[in-house]
Amino acid sequence: MSTHIAAAAGEIAPRVLLPGDPLRAKWIAENFLEGATCYSQVRSMFGFTGTYRGEQVSVQGTGMGQPSVSIYAHELITEYDVRQLVRVGSCGAISESLKLRDVVLAMSAGTDSAINSIRFEGLQYAATANYPLLRAADDAARARDLPIVVGQVFSADSFYADRPELMMRMADYGVVAVEMECHALYTLSAKHGRQALTVLTVSDHVRTGEQTSAQEREQTFSEMVEVALEALLATPFVDR
Repeated sequence: MSTHIAAAAGEIAPRVLLPGDPLRAKWIAENFLEGATCYSQVRSMFGFTGTYRGEQVSVQGTGMGQPSVSIYAHELITEYDVRQLVRVGSCGAISESLKLRDVVLAMSAGTDSAINSIRFEGLQYAATANYPLLRAADDAARARDLPIVVGQVFSADSFYADRPELMMRMADYGVVAVEMECHALYTLSAKHGRQALTVLTVSDHVRTGEQTSAQEREQTFSEMVEVALEALLATPFVDR
């Protein structure tokens, strides 16, 4: 039983979806999983386990930012032996080619966080997705004719940045969107030999100012959830 999740042994599936918003976790459990039961309400960061097409899947809220997702990813891996972790979240588009509600598969993630600077003593770490999960998600999205982009994202530590023009510089180098958790998730999953992917829906556009509502971000974005679930079921577990 871990500090921040407090689930009993066996209550969490080896495949887990990770929305930042705990209410999105509840919405996913109620709308996509059969027989879902709540295994954690610690700090109102809900976690549920149910089945999707006959396979056990859990969904665990993580909160916002790399410190928060790092806590939940660490405990899921080290305390509950989770094998596959797929973040399902929102992002802000910085690429002109992206539109609201487009789905982004994060192939890799840059960051301005000091977490990995400390971990690697100044070396720069390239945080990347698990390729089998990435390929399976791409296949699932294309089978549904979803508007999809596979590319690099930027995991920012600050939601309200003092230097927003730096995001535009990232776009000049091919970064398509900004979010707040992916880099830490990929780093920890790699450390422990687990499979990780980030599937995002464009909730707002940094360049144009367009945005979705809070209710839309919590209770819609169903396409990315379907893509993530199909990718989980299509990808066999691997050991490092």
